[in-house]
Amino acid sequence: MCGIAGFVNRDRAVTADPRLLRGMADAIVHRGPDEDGYLLDHEAALGMRRLRIIDLAGGSQPIFNEDRTVGVVYNGEIYNYPELRERLLARGHTLRTHCDTEVIVHLYEEHGPDLLDHLNGMFAIALWDARARRLLLARDRLGVKPLHFLEGPTALVFGSEIKSLLLHPDARREIDPVALSRYLLHECVPAPRTLFKGIRKLPPGHRLVCERGNVRIERWWRLRCAPAAPSPRLEEAEERLESLLGAAVRRRLLSDVPLGAFLSGGIDSSTIAAFMREQASGTVETFSIGFHETSFDESAHARRVAAYLGTRHHEETLSASEMLRLVPHLPEMLDEPLGDASILPTYLLSRFTRQRVTVALSGDGGDELFAGYPTYLAHRAASVYRWLPGLLRRGVVGPLARALPVSTRNFSLDFAAKRFVSGEGLTTPERHAVWMGSFAPGAKRRLLSTDLRLALAEDDDFETVHALWAECDAPDELSKLLHLDLGLYLQDDVLTKVDRASMACSLEVRNPFLDYTVVEFAAALPPSFKVRGLTTKFLLKQVARKRLPAEIVTRPKKGFGVPMAAWLKGPLRDLALSTLAPDRLRGAGLFDPAEVKRLLDEHLAGTADHRKALYTLLAFELWREAWIERRPAAAPRTAAISAPGPA
Repeated sequence: MCGIAGFVNRDRAVTADPRLLRGMADAIVHRGPDEDGYLLDHEAALGMRRLRIIDLAGGSQPIFNEDRTVGVVYNGEIYNYPELRERLLARGHTLRTHCDTEVIVHLYEEHGPDLLDHLNGMFAIALWDARARRLLLARDRLGVKPLHFLEGPTALVFGSEIKSLLLHPDARREIDPVALSRYLLHECVPAPRTLFKGIRKLPPGHRLVCERGNVRIERWWRLRCAPAAPSPRLEEAEERLESLLGAAVRRRLLSDVPLGAFLSGGIDSSTIAAFMREQASGTVETFSIGFHETSFDESAHARRVAAYLGTRHHEETLSASEMLRLVPHLPEMLDEPLGDASILPTYLLSRFTRQRVTVALSGDGGDELFAGYPTYLAHRAASVYRWLPGLLRRGVVGPLARALPVSTRNFSLDFAAKRFVSGEGLTTPERHAVWMGSFAPGAKRRLLSTDLRLALAEDDDFETVHALWAECDAPDELSKLLHLDLGLYLQDDVLTKVDRASMACSLEVRNPFLDYTVVEFAAALPPSFKVRGLTTKFLLKQVARKRLPAEIVTRPKKGFGVPMAAWLKGPLRDLALSTLAPDRLRGAGLFDPAEVKRLLDEHLAGTADHRKALYTLLAFELWREAWIERRPAAAPRTAAISAPGPA
């Protein structure tokens, strides 16, 4: 696991600056604290920071082919590299190491840019072909590992994190207004945009080829969602899922450093821990965190699973003060704001886990593949709700939902009911975006300054969800919703959150559910294998029942949330009031100070629950002051962000 950064000058006569390259790599030292490495070849500069996981002594990057005409730096893991290595040796290649990186350069010799089709892993790759003067950038199928790029006037610049690119003279610290609009709706910035004008994300399953100054971006993998024909019997699908998940977990146990698993007590992480327990040669280490606020705490369920599986379980209860100390310093971890407050416990869980292991398996992806979110059932209810007379919907049901008493508890009735009626009059993908996000289009228009509203007058708020919806080749609504969540929420929220939080602690997180063999299998399953009646994750639960306590399999989903509604009224109140103060907002010229004040006043008075909107704004303003205005954090740096403990 590493971080990568570099650039290729457009003018070959301009030799790459090694000091600039080193600075770009040092900016992401947290992604690879063990060592660095550099490739410099006239106009090309590739750098990396390494976190040693496999072949600790021999896996230093960059790694070259036999005649050193092809070199690579990359971030990630190639899980099928042992088989690839044997295949390459049989074809006469000389491999000097036992690390996964080396197979990339030799596969490139065999297949050119199509080498990606042969990889099973999570990766962001930068490969330099000296003969062709070609840079190949590539990102894994699901976007587990990040990769950003900038086509500047003097160079093509790239990096795992935006903070590296901002050191290049071609980068500008200007906000992209369309990206800001997307952020307010989705709580994250969907690829390929970033909040920095000109800097883009390479989308998952895509590659970028820069050859003698010419750049082209190509899609090398596309997920097919149309149901398989003929449809498998339930028993056959169950056996197949067991086989695929078992193989995915087994591939991710390959490591030369200690590894463990996150364990929340939910079905996804518990299932992964169960498969890990079946295949691991020694005792499995599991890690969870708890909360003092009982409606958010799942630690008892995690302990139950750990005892049932016989893992060596580690648990830490987090105080609100510990998480809140982290909030002003999130811009140090995030190059873009993230309106998902669960990054706070994700970071602290990663830091706690890193004290004992260097690699952790996670259950991310289970909800998006097997339909675990309650919104999927809510869409079924919405299809019935829309047949009610409009007068009844708008004149009775809507007002009743909005009149419910405000609660700060997790998944409270009033929060769910008000979210449900907020989708009135929208298409299914638009309704889904509004339910999952912070600011619906009308609320966003009230929030934005006059100048920004005018600048965005022609923008389609739902461009991203419309494109993903149309891209899905399945005929049914559930499959399209899952495709939408895989391509937006999982990719640009969940995986971004986990990558930045874990890598800030120099912890590698592996996701067995996101093995592409599991993803392709799940995507082609009929909807009835995912939701049956009111049971979500039907097929996955069939597999889990053989391995977990019944009460874990059947308990309702809770999610990895934090009591943000209560915190904004209490310990986060002063930070929110100062950061979102009218004078500060007026100076930036992006938001209407009166509208922000209304949201704050209603939330603090308890007449409305604006937790999502206010945290999304708070995260953005903290980011803007740190990265655009370059203002330091509001409070002295604390131990909230610190170096990892001993492995």
